[in-house]
Amino acid sequence: MRLSTAVLVFFASTAATASESAAQFPQQQPQRVTGPWSDSTLSPDRRAELLLAQMTLDEKIALVHGSGMRSGGGSNGGAGYVPGIPRLGIPALQMADAVVGVTRGAQMGRYSTPFPSQLAISSTWDVRGACEIGTTIGDELFDQGYTMSLAGGVNITREPRNGRNFEYKGEDPILAGKLVASEMRCLQARGILGDIKHFAANDQETGRNIGNVILDERSLRETDLLPFEIALRETDISAVMCSYNKVNTDWACENSYLMNEFLKKAVGFKGFVISDWGGTHSTMKAALAGLDMEEPGGGYFGDSLKAAVQRGDVPAARLDDMVKRILRSQFAVGQFDRQRARTVPNVFAGLEVAQRAAERGAVLLKNANHRLPISAARVRSIAIIGSHADVGVLSGGGSSQVDAPGGNPVAAAAVTNAPAGGGFGRVPTWYPSSPLRAIQAKAPRAKVTFDAGTDPSAAAAAARAAEVAIVFVNQHTSEGRDVTSLTLPDNQDAVVAAVAAANPRTIVVLESGGAVTMPWIDRVSAVLAAWYPGIRGGEAIANLLFGDVNPSGKLVLTFPKSQTDLPHASVFGPAAAVASGGGSPATQAGGVAGGRGGGRGATPPFDIPYTEGLKVGYKWYDAEGKTPLFAFGHGLSYTTYAYSGLHVEPGTSQSAAAAVSFTVKNTGTRAGREIAQVYASLPASTGEPPKRLIAWDVIDLDAGESKTVRLAVDPLFLSVFDTSTHAWRLPVGQYTIRVGGSSATLPLSSTIALQR
Repeated sequence: MRLSTAVLVFFASTAATASESAAQFPQQQPQRVTGPWSDSTLSPDRRAELLLAQMTLDEKIALVHGSGMRSGGGSNGGAGYVPGIPRLGIPALQMADAVVGVTRGAQMGRYSTPFPSQLAISSTWDVRGACEIGTTIGDELFDQGYTMSLAGGVNITREPRNGRNFEYKGEDPILAGKLVASEMRCLQARGILGDIKHFAANDQETGRNIGNVILDERSLRETDLLPFEIALRETDISAVMCSYNKVNTDWACENSYLMNEFLKKAVGFKGFVISDWGGTHSTMKAALAGLDMEEPGGGYFGDSLKAAVQRGDVPAARLDDMVKRILRSQFAVGQFDRQRARTVPNVFAGLEVAQRAAERGAVLLKNANHRLPISAARVRSIAIIGSHADVGVLSGGGSSQVDAPGGNPVAAAAVTNAPAGGGFGRVPTWYPSSPLRAIQAKAPRAKVTFDAGTDPSAAAAAARAAEVAIVFVNQHTSEGRDVTSLTLPDNQDAVVAAVAAANPRTIVVLESGGAVTMPWIDRVSAVLAAWYPGIRGGEAIANLLFGDVNPSGKLVLTFPKSQTDLPHASVFGPAAAVASGGGSPATQAGGVAGGRGGGRGATPPFDIPYTEGLKVGYKWYDAEGKTPLFAFGHGLSYTTYAYSGLHVEPGTSQSAAAAVSFTVKNTGTRAGREIAQVYASLPASTGEPPKRLIAWDVIDLDAGESKTVRLAVDPLFLSVFDTSTHAWRLPVGQYTIRVGGSSATLPLSSTIALQR
């Protein structure tokens, strides 16, 4: 495995600084206190009850709020800290942002693997791969002395301009729910508390602290809440983080429908609800509505909550429930039974997992005339153009930003599209994995040149002088701000057009946090969506371009032809934000200047009416008769596949509403990985969008090999939410089952009648 000089230097310094870091942020080891709750044969619930009975009122209050961001003393220097209670041996909660790796590792003198974006990971459609990511991040958290991950983002891509889409898992709630369940199950197996977020309907960053999402109950349950329900039904996830925004007039962190009615009653969630940082707005209302922990401080759940309990405004039983949920979660992942000792993470294992995810999650969008893969033996000259591809690959910004090993290889002064204003995520960070050097290593006989891609004429000249032109384009996205449009910034469209006019063998590599428009699509030979590919992104891209890895990723969100095809003309916001195409950083974040927190500033609240309701992503395009640029589920390969033999019949158990089987054959000349997708059209009487994803399988096939796929369809995935009974209902009637390689390419179909 070849590593960049910057990464090797950083590795060398990690061991030297680890002991200094441990001294600055000492690991809090609880005393080995034993009691009836120490019996590991008891259930987590019973152990929590026994321990709770020994706690004083002050100890209970201390456990339901943080002590400030990156507090000193026993804090590990992460995003949040709740001190333990040594008298009873209760471990501290050491929290870290860890959506795509453990953040602030370098600042603490520790290495953390910067993984590809969650959008890239999700584009593998692979629950086993999600488990591998969860396991690796869990190990790195454990090794660094953390006990809780603030990750597991499942907000659906309802708003394609959302600055945090790269942290999430696409536009389909079933796919997102299944993937996050696997990721959190495997993370928690490493002794780390898992968390899913942002609960709920936090589908844009503009005005996230003041916006009021308006969604009817059916749409809410079948779209934004469904991934949470699926994940919590499949996995005993420790925590759910409530979001900043309002939902139907109540703040998410004091919304009784969300936390009490849905989460704790309907879904049966046994863990605790934690507020986003600064997302708590009250004491009594929030506590009674189901919030269990305030972060990062104790402005509402500290002395104010203690007084409310003493007055009887908040029942003592409610406080006990809050504490029990926290303790129960710690018992469930083994934190009372497993000794912790900080160590240096296995950095080489992290690199391998990150590169594998980047290779499997990249999506080959176009490959005209089989331009890819490039033949290393035949190519004589290659022009690499744009996006600082000479030094690294782009990452997403905000609280999920993992430090670049060795520092950002792109100086702030060289970044032309960095937004103005303060706050995190403002200056894009590149990781030191150079596509240029990786491509040079693949084609050592070829002349490989680089052009910055800042001037169309210069880029065209570089392309004209080469046999193959590879243009790297990017759109940086970040927490705290939405993009103003899906158009590539900094005149990059003009650069691509100029290069394509100069060289008919033009290949585009896209580094982005979501969909972008491509006015030049008919003039280029190939397009590879690499997303934010992580610390081994350059090597992964080169392997894909030269065919060492066969592309297998498929889109988890739709690429529109034009922004006019979206459900809404612009991101919702106050008048000032809408007028400026997204607003200032302060307006976008609701008065926080793009930073993390719940301050609301002076900007008045505004409504976010998601009138498209059930029609999210591909369901919108289907229902409205719009043809996208690239459909949900689309992704090409260097081989081809054929589908045949569809058979559908009613299920024979409560866990299967239908059984689907079909055969997939690799009809090409090389091994590949196909993602076979199953969709259903529900009875017309339901009023559902034309079709929905209900099942899929990731299939590895050698050249010429066939495999029969058998899938059981979960009844929930064919159900609709009945607002008259406030429950799921499996409609009686005729269903059409469709199977194929994308939502737009479904060669097999069959009908089935369900009578129950």
